[in-house]
Amino acid sequence: MSDEDFMQDSGEEEYDFEYEDDDDEQGGDVGIENKYYNAKQMKVDNPEEAIDEFLGVPALEEEKGDWGFKGLKQAIKLEFKLKRYAAVRTRDGPQTRTYSDKYQAIEHYQELLTYVKSAVTRNYSEKSINNMLDFIEKAAEDKTAYECMEKFYSLTLESFQSTNNERLWLKTNIKLARLWLDRKDYLPLTSKLRELHKACQREDGSDDPSKGTYSLEVYALEILMYAETRNNKRLKALYQRALRVKSAVPHPKIMGIIRECGGKMHMSEENWNEAQSDFFESFRNYDEAGSLQRIQVLKYLLLSTMLMGSNINPFDSQETKPYRNDPRIQSMTDLVDAYQRDDMHGYEKILQTNKDDLLGDPFIAENIDSVTRDMRTKAVSKLVAPYTRFTLSFISKTLNISLSEVQDIVAVLIVENKLRGKINQPEGTVEIQSTADADRVQAMQNWTSAVEGLWNTVLNESDGFKSEESSYGGTGTRDSQGSPSNQAALKRMFGGGRGGRHGQQRGALSRGGGFGKLGIMGQGS
Repeated sequence: MSDEDFMQDSGEEEYDFEYEDDDDEQGGDVGIENKYYNAKQMKVDNPEEAIDEFLGVPALEEEKGDWGFKGLKQAIKLEFKLKRYAAVRTRDGPQTRTYSDKYQAIEHYQELLTYVKSAVTRNYSEKSINNMLDFIEKAAEDKTAYECMEKFYSLTLESFQSTNNERLWLKTNIKLARLWLDRKDYLPLTSKLRELHKACQREDGSDDPSKGTYSLEVYALEILMYAETRNNKRLKALYQRALRVKSAVPHPKIMGIIRECGGKMHMSEENWNEAQSDFFESFRNYDEAGSLQRIQVLKYLLLSTMLMGSNINPFDSQETKPYRNDPRIQSMTDLVDAYQRDDMHGYEKILQTNKDDLLGDPFIAENIDSVTRDMRTKAVSKLVAPYTRFTLSFISKTLNISLSEVQDIVAVLIVENKLRGKINQPEGTVEIQSTADADRVQAMQNWTSAVEGLWNTVLNESDGFKSEESSYGGTGTRDSQGSPSNQAALKRMFGGGRGGRHGQQRGALSRGGGFGKLGIMGQGS
């Protein structure tokens, strides 16, 4: 997920500057009120004159009040939209000031903060300041705007430090941490996150249930930082800790971020099932929040479906079904369809045709190679199945795969016992070893073992070999080992003796019988 996407999908927003429901309330001097509303009418067609009018409202008040506060708010929003921030010193030196000194968003914001202590109520000022910071966060488009944002946050924290407004302090610091994350300033970000974690904890170090929502926002920022820096060890521990927070009712977008990073973490560990589960939860939360990131995460969900080798249609669920024919994911949908049909040529064509769309995302580009390799491996295995001998060049030309990759794939198939053969590297051929003889030998060995077991059972345990005397309580005839005579039993079993109309029959044991251990033959005379 990009840092821009994390900044609350600013591309979808329209700037109407109407954030407080009570801006249109009647009250105050009629002249001040008229000046304010006249300025609002000029915002669209003549924003510069509107700024002048808004800045003139505070001067008409004898004491600081609501109308002056409202006028400054509107002027600051217009100045920020017109990129008239003020002369800001950056690391490269002072910025060149293009506009008149009277258009200075930072200076006017500093003036606005003087109203919050006495001129307006605490709740109204907190709501207004928070909306102002949300506005500039969405409107910022360049480095200078980010510098201005940082100054706004610093001024806000300084102003509210003495008012003991912990809620606004937390919100502003979270916005500042998000700004540093967007700019990849990881050193101050790490320190700020540590400070925020401490503020959301009890004295014993456990999470404060009353600040669970803020705590999850901080976790989301830190998880994003570890995902960007590829610190999977810290990411995994933090991810599991974030999922254990039960006291919060977080914005679904926060849970979408946490689950998305969890899915990427599982992908790096090749834990495809867990990755698919997290990507689905992330998509569901982003969809609930109305975030555009849902489309990108849906692509990740389709990618994980291929990696886990599933034939289940990912669009069978109620949440994903409406996006089946969405043109923004059509290329990935076609790729999954080709994968599940084992259509390697179709898969390669789709991948090549939509290269920019599919490989433009670094995460997809990093993991799609595993899917491609799996497709090619299945294609090679299917192609060589009928052959007892083939050349590597034959596979290379048929499947349009490089010779070196073909050799690598065949070698892996042999090592994993999915292909019984040997590679003749000098000649570039593969000889498949027939398994028919080996299977017959194995079957005969299994049959011989079964017959031997039956023989031992009959010889040693069956009543058929006991002497007649022992059957009637007699002593019986015993051999030198003291057991009933096996020879007498064998004679009875195989028809031993001289009489009988069928002549003499003999039974014999052969040590070198046809299967190595058992040989039985009979002859009539």
